[in-house]
Amino acid sequence: MPERALPKLKTPKTARSDTKAAADMSTAEATVATLLVHGFKTIYALPGVHNDHLFDAFQRAGNALQVVHARHEQGAAYMALGASLATGKPQAYSVVPGPGLLNSGAALLTAYGMNAPVLALIGQIPNDAIGRGMGHLHEIRDQAGIISRLVDHSSRINGPAEAPAKVAKAIASMHQGRPGPAALECAIDIWGKRGKVGTIPGPVPPPAPRIDDDAVRAAAKLLGKAKRILIVAGGGAQDASAEITQLSDMLQAPVLAYRRGRGVLDGRSPFSITLPLGHELWKDADAVLAIGTKLNPMTAWGVDNKLAVVRVDADPQEPARYRKPKVALVGDAAPILRKLIDALGKTNAKRASRHDEMLERQAKVRQRLNKLAPQLAFPDVIRAELPDDGILVDEVTQIGFAARLAFPVYKPRTFLSPGFQDNLGWGYATALGAQHARPDVPVLSINGDGGFMYTANEMATAVRHNIPLVAIVFADGHFGNVKRIQEEQFAGRLIASDLANPDFVKFAESFGAAGRRARNPDELGAALRQAFAAREPTLIEVPVGAMPSPWEFIHMPRVRGL
Repeated sequence: MPERALPKLKTPKTARSDTKAAADMSTAEATVATLLVHGFKTIYALPGVHNDHLFDAFQRAGNALQVVHARHEQGAAYMALGASLATGKPQAYSVVPGPGLLNSGAALLTAYGMNAPVLALIGQIPNDAIGRGMGHLHEIRDQAGIISRLVDHSSRINGPAEAPAKVAKAIASMHQGRPGPAALECAIDIWGKRGKVGTIPGPVPPPAPRIDDDAVRAAAKLLGKAKRILIVAGGGAQDASAEITQLSDMLQAPVLAYRRGRGVLDGRSPFSITLPLGHELWKDADAVLAIGTKLNPMTAWGVDNKLAVVRVDADPQEPARYRKPKVALVGDAAPILRKLIDALGKTNAKRASRHDEMLERQAKVRQRLNKLAPQLAFPDVIRAELPDDGILVDEVTQIGFAARLAFPVYKPRTFLSPGFQDNLGWGYATALGAQHARPDVPVLSINGDGGFMYTANEMATAVRHNIPLVAIVFADGHFGNVKRIQEEQFAGRLIASDLANPDFVKFAESFGAAGRRARNPDELGAALRQAFAAREPTLIEVPVGAMPSPWEFIHMPRVRGL
């Protein structure tokens, strides 16, 4: 079959642009054409025989589409996740079926938990063999069923004529209600199938959900009367920073964030708080405004009838999941909060400043956190060296836990943390995707030696694609948290917690990346300055010992509703 060039397609300038495609296209060509019309510029991917025709269509798209090929399917999927989290825009990855899908599954599951619009393009066995258990290469029983449990929307593309509509529908689904991932699968013999294709549907803005004005007025009345308000910001608050900042000032309300909401209120404000101070304020709060959050771990702190809760969430099922709130506002946070601000402007009396009070409270909390001084010395240095708009990607590691408690975050989408999955090993590859998608700012990945080795092979991807990610590996030779639990709760009976590590400096250099070693916070500061200036793939090893437990500041006891 002769080679055919993909149609010349431009990103639409209007809200909707139906571009006339070539009359005769393969399923793969129609898929790629639709991706281009919808503004996709990158595919994070690992090739394989099931997707050969799709990759050929990627190749013939030319400069319009970059393929960043990783060294493992989990790396490709985590890179798409990182790119999505850092930009707030949909990103795509492609892998083969069966083992390829399962290898990418942790990242897809994390994308679902983090409300990240990630599109997975998954191969399939021959179309007429699906579901027959014939033992085809990479066959997996009920792949469609497995996919459907990991994403908000999934479908199978059965031919070129339906590809544009199905791709467009999958992309649109990622913006409807609660954002989240979508997946499309296509059989090995369908990607290359040719046929007539009509128009390529362009992007259509999702319809704005109707805002319940009565509920807004009820929320404004409740908050206007409340004396001790606490705002809780989660991942769904990322695009409402201006509104939350204004509300915090109007209500003199601290803004609590743990993992996903950090940076929604500038961390230099004394009203920007994390778990320890949030727990202290929760006890005496008379109202909580929860925005785009599951309220974890706050629900463990207790709720009683004296605490009036207002929930703002894009998912209509979320507000009443634990306990029915006083008021539920369903939809995108920013427009709802703008209406709430307007309503409060009519009912909310000017409040006495709590600025000095919050400064004093912050100072006391920092004194309590001095118990974690061995960890906190490193985030303090990182904050001093990382630019205000630089991105920090945390990990399930001692320094990561400390960063969630005490690292000041100045802007939304500059602190990437894995949400309630909290999956060890997500960090390096996710940070790699964030750095690729945001070449304008430095990205820093912090890792323990345990988590780093999950995707350490992706240093090859960093070098191959010249992605200037800087990564720190804090190496203690153990799964540190596991070892501490075994020491404290199991009488020191250690098992499966010790690690055999490479020399991480030589490891980095073996790929052609820069390797450095820093033995203390001051040396780390110097190494970071050099690495950020060089703008090249870099790994900094920091040997560390055992560190104090952070858990008393994370898993805190019930204080209400006893």
